[in-house]
Amino acid sequence: MEKPHSPEPITIYANPPSHHHQEMFAGGEMEYYSWFDEASIQDMNYFVKTITSIKSKGIRPDVIGSIIAHYGSKWLPDLSGNASATTATPPPPPPPTESVTASVNKKRFFVETLTEILPPEKDSVPCNFLLRLLRTAKMVGTNQNYLTELENRVSWQLDQASLKELMIPSFSHTCGTLLDVELVTRLVKKFVGLDSEGVKTGAALVKLAKLVDSYLAEAAIDGGLTLLEFISLIKALPSHARTTEDGLYRAIDRYLKAHPQVMKQERKELCRLIDSRKLSPEAALHAAQNDRLPVRSIIRVLFTEQTKVSRHIDWSPSGSHYSEPGSGPQCLSKREMNVQQAEIKRLRDDVLRLQSECGAMHMQLERLMEKKSGGSRGLIFPVEETFQ
Repeated sequence: MEKPHSPEPITIYANPPSHHHQEMFAGGEMEYYSWFDEASIQDMNYFVKTITSIKSKGIRPDVIGSIIAHYGSKWLPDLSGNASATTATPPPPPPPTESVTASVNKKRFFVETLTEILPPEKDSVPCNFLLRLLRTAKMVGTNQNYLTELENRVSWQLDQASLKELMIPSFSHTCGTLLDVELVTRLVKKFVGLDSEGVKTGAALVKLAKLVDSYLAEAAIDGGLTLLEFISLIKALPSHARTTEDGLYRAIDRYLKAHPQVMKQERKELCRLIDSRKLSPEAALHAAQNDRLPVRSIIRVLFTEQTKVSRHIDWSPSGSHYSEPGSGPQCLSKREMNVQQAEIKRLRDDVLRLQSECGAMHMQLERLMEKKSGGSRGLIFPVEETFQ
């Protein structure tokens, strides 16, 4: 990347670090902050020289990353994740003679310079700060080379991101969505690529899956989000990343509610992405009564739940009652036997109820197929609210 050039000396309106900040960001090693005098925190060029000098002293990269994040947040309130801190000590307004263009150019210079001096080591800078830096970079029209560098850095530690910082607005005039869904899709795909190479652990991928599903639920209500963009982000994660499908079901349900114009065939394609075997009983119950889902999807959920219930029932004709298999026969007390029998009876009743509902769904599906109408489906259970 080409070194950003400042057309004129840049003066920073910020206060020198307090004793509290020294301990918080330097982990008690306050000698690091002795390098930062009044000049180094008021002039960007001098600050860069100071950081370069610190790097040459062999200071840990994570300490340098914390210092850059701290002072960067002071210079640009957009980089601060603590709203109360920025409102408590707001920076002075720009000079009256400074135009909007000059202000944007100054911010762009700040962003590009901070990106230049970030430590190259992985995980040396907090992920949420990188996301805020990326957000500001896109807002001020930073050079594509810097955007690519920031995206690569963020994707490496995307599992550490928060939902709040991941919700970056779309600053493109050609994009029809409020959130930059295409950006998040790229970041997720890059992270998954690292996972497939064995660089990242399975736990990190599972954590990311929960974050992505939460993001999908927020993006789903955007009327400008196309089905293709929505499905693309869903498929960016491999199927094994989701240990539960509740979050994905909630996101798809919210999308269907916010986009009633989605065609029947498109609904089927979207709902096929849900693995009904990974739905919790609560989510499965909601899905079974959800008139926004295709009939076949509802039947698939019911059959899955029926299979789950059947596996929990002891169908042994002997009627003997023992503890866990392999632990040897241990007779249960009369009270325990009564409780177990009551539980078995309840589970059998559940199976009969699910079988009845499946039969009703089959009959309704046959009637719909006979009519061959793609219009209203008139299911038995109307649902107004999305799954929470």
